[in-house]
Amino acid sequence: MTIKRTLAATTAIAATTALGVGLAVAPATAKQGTAPLAGVLVDQNQFDKNGRDYDIVTEAVLAVLASKPQSPVSALTDGKVRLTAFVPQDRAFISLVTAVTGSKPASEQAAFETIAGAFSIDVIEQILEYHVVPGATITAKKAVKANGAKLKTAEGKTLKVIVKKGKVFLKDKTAVTKNARVVQVDINKGNRQIAHGINQVLLPINPAG
Repeated sequence: MTIKRTLAATTAIAATTALGVGLAVAPATAKQGTAPLAGVLVDQNQFDKNGRDYDIVTEAVLAVLASKPQSPVSALTDGKVRLTAFVPQDRAFISLVTAVTGSKPASEQAAFETIAGAFSIDVIEQILEYHVVPGATITAKKAVKANGAKLKTAEGKTLKVIVKKGKVFLKDKTAVTKNARVVQVDINKGNRQIAHGINQVLLPINPAG
């Protein structure tokens, strides 16, 4: 799948307010750029041995948009839509596949193929939406002051912010994996769309059923 194919989908999701302490939506007068997160994700995207980049989640986004061009996930291609994404690194997906199947995948591609084969495109879409907080540009500076905040995601369910010794964690709705820790901050900073890398995949449901 190509970058052009990804960026062809430009449908935006309606902005909603992030819930919780210290996570107010950035004021409309703030001078922020409109570079979309999709452009950052697909830059030099390919499966490799670097577990700390975002190849698998990018391929998941591509798969959803190829199957469902009108998906809310397409908001990632529209830099005018304000949102915050918590993006799992490749090692997060490898950990998820290992936890669900009991066997560690041999490569990033193997991990992606396992996910694509085991879960429907609707479930993958739901999981991706659960990583997006629409309507708010949440910087690391805001997040670290938001212990106990509940963030309403594009999927509809909430994430709980936990701050311990200056580190930000996110608690999801299952016990399949540990709480996700923010390990890279302010990706695409200066724009309406911002992301933070995390070390676990957030789950609104148990993907194993």
